[in-house]
Amino acid sequence: MTSDAHRLDRRTLAAEVALVLLVSLGASAIRALLYLLKSLASGQSLSAQSATIVTSFTPNQPWLDLTYQLVQIGLALVPVLLVAHLLRRSGEGLRGIGFDGSQPGRDAVRGIVLAAVVGGTGLAFYLAMYAAGLNLRVVPASLEDAWWSLPVLILAALENALLEEVVVLGYLIHRLRQVGWGSKSAILTSALIRGGYHLYQGFGGFLGNLVMGLLFGWLFTRWRRTVPFVIAHALIDIVAFVGYAVLRGHVDWLP
Repeated sequence: MTSDAHRLDRRTLAAEVALVLLVSLGASAIRALLYLLKSLASGQSLSAQSATIVTSFTPNQPWLDLTYQLVQIGLALVPVLLVAHLLRRSGEGLRGIGFDGSQPGRDAVRGIVLAAVVGGTGLAFYLAMYAAGLNLRVVPASLEDAWWSLPVLILAALENALLEEVVVLGYLIHRLRQVGWGSKSAILTSALIRGGYHLYQGFGGFLGNLVMGLLFGWLFTRWRRTVPFVIAHALIDIVAFVGYAVLRGHVDWLP
């Protein structure tokens, strides 16, 4: 391969990364920033406002609401399929970012330990930021009480985990390294984007997810596995979504 072809290949990969982000979580980061600016301009403190993650679409029409939730989840996973296609086309496949079933036991243990450490620390950090007035009140779920509510919350948690960890962790760091970026720059960029699309929650949401992104990115470059982070993220969100639905109105420490 000539040097010109090599440079063209890097430019092509860089354009690919930019387009993937702009149709997925990069676009979410832009919208989250605008949402934060709207919250800051409202005249109310951030802690007096709320942001809901999973909410009903048609509360009085449960079957239509269920259809909407499932369509939302399905469409949100399209960028994951796009990344899988692009990696397969470049001859690597999802195995190239460690998203396969080759290490099920090790991946599961790592994911569970990460979920316990990050989940507990994250909850304490959120409560501290909320008390300091630097975060909105985050409502993980406000679905109507229907037979399908808990399964939909679990599916939503799995969707979040797949989208974020496959696209912003595994794919992004892998591609940026191929473009020629150093590990530290790739990890920092991944973490900044992760924090960015959580800006709608406030400054605490940004900072907490930035730190989480730095930790996940550092571990990904060591393990070269995406699966543990998908497992960890899914467990954290399942506990948050289902736990909030169960505990809401029954404990006084939950905003």
